Amino acid sequence: MTAVPGGENRHDLGRIGELVAPEVRRQGRPRGTAAWLADLAALFRAFPDVQWKRIRLVVEDDRIAAHLRARGTHRGAHLGVEPTGRHVNWAEFGFYRVVGGRIVEYAGAADGADLLEQLSA
Repeated sequence: MTAVPGGENRHDLGRIGELVAPEVRRQGRPRGTAAWLADLAALFRAFPDVQWKRIRLVVEDDRIAAHLRARGTHRGAHLGVEPTGRHVNWAEFGFYRVVGGRIVEYAGAADGADLLEQLSA
Protein backbone atom coordinates (compact mmCIF):
# COMPACT_ATOMS: atom_id res chain seq x y z
CA MET A 1 0.00 0.00 0.00
CA THR A 2 1.64 3.14 -1.14
CA ALA A 3 1.12 6.43 0.58
CA VAL A 4 1.13 9.55 -1.52
CA PRO A 5 4.06 10.28 -3.85
CA GLY A 6 6.34 12.96 -2.50
CA GLY A 7 4.66 12.79 0.91
CA GLU A 8 6.52 14.25 3.87
CA ASN A 9 6.29 11.11 6.04
CA ARG A 10 4.35 13.00 8.70
CA HIS A 11 1.41 10.56 8.89
CA ASP A 12 -0.95 13.54 8.64
CA LEU A 13 -4.16 11.75 7.68
CA GLY A 14 -6.06 15.04 7.92
CA ARG A 15 -4.50 16.16 4.63
CA ILE A 16 -5.76 13.21 2.58
CA GLY A 17 -8.64 15.28 1.19
CA GLU A 18 -6.16 17.83 -0.18
CA LEU A 19 -4.18 15.16 -2.01
CA VAL A 20 -6.76 12.54 -2.99
CA ALA A 21 -10.05 13.03 -4.87
CA PRO A 22 -13.17 11.92 -2.94
CA GLU A 23 -14.00 9.09 -5.38
CA VAL A 24 -10.42 7.97 -6.07
CA ARG A 25 -10.27 4.63 -7.86
CA ARG A 26 -7.71 2.13 -6.57
CA GLN A 27 -6.91 -1.14 -8.28
CA GLY A 28 -8.22 -4.01 -6.19
CA ARG A 29 -9.25 -1.76 -3.29
CA PRO A 30 -12.48 0.00 -2.30
CA ARG A 31 -13.08 3.38 -3.94
CA GLY A 32 -12.86 6.70 -2.10
CA THR A 33 -10.79 8.60 0.41
CA ALA A 34 -12.45 6.94 3.42
CA ALA A 35 -11.18 3.53 2.28
CA TRP A 36 -7.70 4.95 1.56
CA LEU A 37 -7.68 6.51 5.05
CA ALA A 38 -8.71 3.23 6.66
CA ASP A 39 -5.91 1.37 4.85
CA LEU A 40 -3.31 3.96 5.89
CA ALA A 41 -4.54 3.99 9.49
CA ALA A 42 -4.20 0.18 9.63
CA LEU A 43 -0.67 0.40 8.22
CA PHE A 44 0.25 3.11 10.76
CA ARG A 45 -1.07 0.93 13.60
CA ALA A 46 1.10 -1.96 12.40
CA PHE A 47 4.16 0.22 11.69
CA PRO A 48 3.76 3.45 13.68
CA ASP A 49 7.17 4.72 12.58
CA VAL A 50 6.82 3.79 8.88
CA GLN A 51 8.73 6.08 6.54
CA TRP A 52 8.92 6.07 2.76
CA LYS A 53 11.96 7.00 0.72
CA ARG A 54 11.46 7.93 -2.90
CA ILE A 55 13.82 5.91 -5.08
CA ARG A 56 12.52 6.96 -8.49
CA LEU A 57 9.73 9.26 -9.62
CA VAL A 58 8.61 9.67 -13.23
CA VAL A 59 6.04 12.30 -14.17
CA GLU A 60 4.44 12.52 -17.59
CA ASP A 61 1.39 14.70 -18.22
CA ASP A 62 -1.17 13.69 -15.57
CA ARG A 63 0.59 10.42 -14.66
CA ILE A 64 3.10 9.66 -11.92
CA ALA A 65 5.08 6.46 -11.44
CA ALA A 66 6.80 6.06 -8.08
CA HIS A 67 9.28 3.47 -6.82
CA LEU A 68 9.46 3.75 -3.05
CA ARG A 69 11.24 1.98 -0.21
CA ALA A 70 9.32 1.73 3.07
CA ARG A 71 10.74 0.88 6.46
CA GLY A 72 9.32 0.63 9.93
CA THR A 73 9.05 -1.32 13.16
CA HIS A 74 6.37 -4.01 13.38
CA ARG A 75 4.35 -2.92 16.44
CA GLY A 76 0.85 -4.12 15.46
CA ALA A 77 -0.74 -7.04 13.63
CA HIS A 78 -0.22 -6.97 9.86
CA LEU A 79 -0.91 -9.53 7.13
CA GLY A 80 -2.04 -11.94 9.83
CA VAL A 81 1.23 -11.66 11.77
CA GLU A 82 1.14 -10.49 15.38
CA PRO A 83 3.68 -7.77 16.36
CA THR A 84 7.28 -8.94 16.30
CA GLY A 85 9.12 -5.71 17.12
CA ARG A 86 11.30 -6.33 14.06
CA HIS A 87 12.64 -3.50 11.93
CA VAL A 88 11.63 -4.26 8.35
CA ASN A 89 11.74 -2.66 4.92
CA TRP A 90 9.96 -3.35 1.64
CA ALA A 91 9.69 -2.04 -1.90
CA GLU A 92 6.56 -0.38 -3.24
CA PHE A 93 5.51 0.73 -6.71
CA GLY A 94 2.65 3.14 -7.32
CA PHE A 95 1.08 4.52 -10.46
CA TYR A 96 -1.10 7.58 -10.08
CA ARG A 97 -3.26 9.78 -12.28
CA VAL A 98 -3.65 13.32 -11.00
CA VAL A 99 -6.37 15.80 -11.99
CA GLY A 100 -6.64 19.26 -10.49
CA GLY A 101 -3.78 18.52 -8.12
CA ARG A 102 -5.46 15.46 -6.57
CA ILE A 103 -5.04 11.73 -7.15
CA VAL A 104 -8.02 10.28 -9.02
CA GLU A 105 -6.60 6.83 -9.86
CA TYR A 106 -4.06 4.58 -8.20
CA ALA A 107 -2.61 1.18 -8.96
CA GLY A 108 0.34 -0.24 -7.12
CA ALA A 109 1.90 -3.06 -5.21
CA ALA A 110 4.12 -3.66 -2.24
CA ASP A 111 6.49 -6.60 -1.91
CA GLY A 112 4.35 -8.45 0.61
CA ALA A 113 6.27 -11.70 0.22
CA ASP A 114 9.53 -10.04 1.23
CA LEU A 115 7.79 -8.33 4.15
CA LEU A 116 6.22 -11.58 5.37
CA GLU A 117 9.60 -13.29 5.17
CA GLN A 118 11.14 -10.57 7.33
CA LEU A 119 8.29 -10.76 9.86
CA SER A 120 8.54 -14.54 10.19
CA ALA A 121 12.34 -14.83 10.11
